[in-house]
Amino acid sequence: MRREWTRLDPGDTAGAWRNSQATFLAQVVGPHFETICRDWALSVSGEDLFGEAPGEVAAGVVADPVRRSQIQVDVAVVAPDDPGRPRRILSLGEARWDMVMHPGHLERLRRARDLLAVKGYDTSATRLACYGGAGFDPALRAVAAADPLVLLIGLDTLYGLTSA
Repeated sequence: MRREWTRLDPGDTAGAWRNSQATFLAQVVGPHFETICRDWALSVSGEDLFGEAPGEVAAGVVADPVRRSQIQVDVAVVAPDDPGRPRRILSLGEARWDMVMHPGHLERLRRARDLLAVKGYDTSATRLACYGGAGFDPALRAVAAADPLVLLIGLDTLYGLTSA
């Protein structure tokens, strides 16, 4: 807020908001939406959505050594530990509050899933979830309609108005 004091002092709240809105969405609303999505994934009936109840839900980063990059996973749903077996990834999700989600978001999740499989995780039944605050484009909806392992979770589902 320090950089906006020159606008706020004389009462230019509209100007201060105009200059701060993008930062607020990226650093406050976006992370809060991701937390809401993780809380929802932990509280929802896991058997119906993920095949079983989650053991852990968190955010994480998957290293991509080939592309020399990292893939941020906003909602990683992991099965409970099962000694002697590889850890099962029930779902990998990306959460976007303020943009319509498209197939590119899904491709990043697929890449993360494939990288985790190479690292020894069981991703054979991993569901890829797009959590969209602004909705989903028609191409992504078409992919989800054809693939039962792709979940589109909008505000109506997160707030209990419909089921996933």
